[in-house]
Amino acid sequence: MNLAAVASAEEKLLLPTYERQRVLFTRGKGVYLWDSRGKKYLDFLSGIGVNALGHRHPAIQRALKKQASKLIHVSNLFFHEYQAELAKRLAKISGLERVFFCNSGTEAWDGALKLARAYAKTNNNNGHKAKWRLLALENSFHGRTFGALSTTGQEKYRNPFAPVVPGVGFVAFNDLNDLKRQFDGSVCAVCIETIQGESGIHPVSAEFLRLARELTQKTGALLILDEIQCGLGRTGKYFAYQQYGLKPDIVTVAKPLASGLPLGAILTTNRVATGIHPGMHGTTFGGGPLACAVAVEFLKVLEGLLPHINETGSYFRASLEQLQSQHACVREMRGAGLMLGVDLDSAETAKAVAKELLEKGIIINRTHDTVLRFLPPYIIQKKHVDEVVAALDKALQSSGGKVSAKMQNKMQKKRTTTDVKTRRKHA
Repeated sequence: MNLAAVASAEEKLLLPTYERQRVLFTRGKGVYLWDSRGKKYLDFLSGIGVNALGHRHPAIQRALKKQASKLIHVSNLFFHEYQAELAKRLAKISGLERVFFCNSGTEAWDGALKLARAYAKTNNNNGHKAKWRLLALENSFHGRTFGALSTTGQEKYRNPFAPVVPGVGFVAFNDLNDLKRQFDGSVCAVCIETIQGESGIHPVSAEFLRLARELTQKTGALLILDEIQCGLGRTGKYFAYQQYGLKPDIVTVAKPLASGLPLGAILTTNRVATGIHPGMHGTTFGGGPLACAVAVEFLKVLEGLLPHINETGSYFRASLEQLQSQHACVREMRGAGLMLGVDLDSAETAKAVAKELLEKGIIINRTHDTVLRFLPPYIIQKKHVDEVVAALDKALQSSGGKVSAKMQNKMQKKRTTTDVKTRRKHA
């Protein structure tokens, strides 16, 4: 079928939940995709962080073919050989001890919230009668199920489905005083994306995350980190929280875990796992042999890629920062590793730039209206970064104009002053 036929069929048959780009992809290899007309695209979105090893990675293909020829599904009423192996690898790299497998990031997050409430009911040592409140962050995004939606700090997602799950408060992002004000003995968990993804690539500050860890430890509440987008190598470490030198009570992962197959996971401690017993939670498809076998191969490949992610991510960031100094429409550049966002001065500019890049055969996306989001495969090379940055430079020129020499000097002085303050702060 061609694009017109597929689009027409979808319009008649599917719920209208997506505003799709008018492209019909038919195959991929490495960091590239091809559409139905044979046009080649450089993929710097990787299925919103899912295809972290690119397309048709040989190790993933081998694992798929081998396991599909043996066993695809048996249900969680029985054992298969890959759940324990995958859990062991995740426990080793995370520093946590227990794992639950599910189908997606939002399902993992929902399960984490249930686990926090269940644990609080059986381990309420501070004497508070109603230890069940959840504190999440403004501007956050945790998924589409009712639990995940209820902890998502953006009204545009919650309001169409209100009333949502009660007992959730929202703390201003990185606001230490607001966190202290809202936190008390009734809180069973503080819920944080280590780097907010959908809302525009906003890393949580070290001070805020440390305070959340201190407060939760004092009362027996849990620190739950959502690393569905920023975890599993995206920032140059296995988990983004490892950049901060602390450990959560629960962390959720999903997107790249099974290289395109549906698989999510909740990672937690032995202590928190005491809140769950057989029959309280479950899944039909989660943790099946095919997805787990592929995920084991993904983690094997990932181990050798971390130095490359750090090197290429630093190169990409430096290249984007250079563009920031040259274009008046660029307000800020944020992120870590290969999770980067360029915040532009208007939604119109961002939309025009993303559209122009797609026309030139480069795939990114626009999130939170004004932010260009880059989530490329971990296997990209510097030449691919150069190609994207050159195309972005031209698109920004046509959409936002260039910075004058006077403005460049002013911006450089501002960055220099900021760098000096930062060095003094950490000296």
